[in-house]
Amino acid sequence: MQYTQIKKTDPQIYQIIKAEEKRQREGLELIPSENYTSDAVMEAMGSILTNKYSEGYPRKRYYGGQKNIDAMEELAQRRALDLFVPQGSQKNWHINVQPLSGSPANIAVLLALLNFGDKVMGMSLDQGGHLTHGHPVNFSGKAYKFFQYGVRRDNQQIDYNEVEKIAFKIKPKMIISGATAYPRMIDFKRFNAIAKKVGAIHMADIAHIAGLIAGGVHPSPFPFTDVVTTTTHKTLRGPRGGVIFCQKKYASAIDRAVFPGLQGGPHDHINAAKAVCFGEAQKAGFAKYAAQIVKNSKVFAKELKKLGFSLVSDGSDNHLILIDLSNFEITGKIAQETLDKVGITVNKNTVPFGKRSPFDPSGIRLGTAACTTRGMKENDFAMITDLIKNALSNICNEKKLIKIKQRVKKLALKFPVPGIK
Repeated sequence: MQYTQIKKTDPQIYQIIKAEEKRQREGLELIPSENYTSDAVMEAMGSILTNKYSEGYPRKRYYGGQKNIDAMEELAQRRALDLFVPQGSQKNWHINVQPLSGSPANIAVLLALLNFGDKVMGMSLDQGGHLTHGHPVNFSGKAYKFFQYGVRRDNQQIDYNEVEKIAFKIKPKMIISGATAYPRMIDFKRFNAIAKKVGAIHMADIAHIAGLIAGGVHPSPFPFTDVVTTTTHKTLRGPRGGVIFCQKKYASAIDRAVFPGLQGGPHDHINAAKAVCFGEAQKAGFAKYAAQIVKNSKVFAKELKKLGFSLVSDGSDNHLILIDLSNFEITGKIAQETLDKVGITVNKNTVPFGKRSPFDPSGIRLGTAACTTRGMKENDFAMITDLIKNALSNICNEKKLIKIKQRVKKLALKFPVPGIK
């Protein structure tokens, strides 16, 4: 994008945007929750649809002038259903595309289907779950009585037998499956079976893996769930936003929780961008992209292990890798800051059974989705592994870090970033 008007009217913001363009173009984005949208998605986000206010739902709005907005939102709904829900099952499912992001989507489901104080099960944050899966500092943990499940000590993978044991003991009203820092496939069918045994609602949060599910490289939660929430960015490569799928019997409660329960008018320009991204994900090339994400992740994990890095669960089945740096005797915070210096962006992250605080944990979290969007393949990730090892082995050597940054830039510039000319 050229940003000609911003340059004229607000040169300070223009300079910040250009500086961020430079950072993205010359660096390697490895945060697993980040990706690059297409030009078409960005055009929709910047369109005149942002001028419209549309409280309510298609054909049931509180403001006039909604003919075009209704057509856009209904198109987004149809495309999302076609993308994720098998044709024979679509009649049983309802979708709400208005949530502003993944966390609001999750909170809307809790608000719709539970009473304050109800028992819920979710994955512990320090073992791979999300804040909205019941962490005490989050609204979810304050309003509902959460019981946390986690991973086994021996293989750091979800212990489904333990999940079932907890469920039978506490008899929750809802069980949440899904994660934000879990490198392995999730058995949604098993989660659903456990939920049904104890009479609980099963909610699957697929925010991180939605693109992999759409691309056919991760098992789908449909039809093994009652409710599915997701973001539309991350592996799906859309705008920052959220979506809720639910069985028809929950439709009214879910819609009321989103509006007027938690939100006012939807962001029509973002919903249009969601429709664009759903359309893009239905094209043949997207499945190839999703498959490449996983191929890259597996090679990335293999090469990291060769260089002595300890991986949580010893590998990856998806887009995400979690490194425990304890054997390197450096913290996640130091690793993140060092890699930032050379143009490699990761995020510090807790690891299962780690003893350090979330502000300076033992691990870092990496993902392959963004660099795969730029066109990088297995050999490129092998090179990235070497760059990471060299940087973390020279934390106090500024001269070497400068040279590593030059190598990072050289690799990055071979692969254009969508939206940056």
